[in-house]
Amino acid sequence: MTEKSTIIKKFGVLSVAKFSAVLGLIWGLIYGIIIFVIGTSYMGALAGVGGLILAIIGGAIIGFIAGAITAFIYNLVLGFIGGIEMDLDILD
Repeated sequence: MTEKSTIIKKFGVLSVAKFSAVLGLIWGLIYGIIIFVIGTSYMGALAGVGGLILAIIGGAIIGFIAGAITAFIYNLVLGFIGGIEMDLDILD
């Protein structure tokens, strides 16, 4: 294996935003299940289901927005400090 140094020069804002939305959706599902269990126990089934749905949708939306902002800021800062350097192993 040979090692190659690579620098990330730019992130696609929409690409990062979509990836972050999926991660946010997954975290929203995890939190939503917790909210569902607690909400159903204390406030009834409707509150539990509502909390589950809101957590999933909210997680995806917040993830999308956070990913877009993060990639946009990274691309702006890149002009001042350069990219993120990575060492990659190239497989034959």
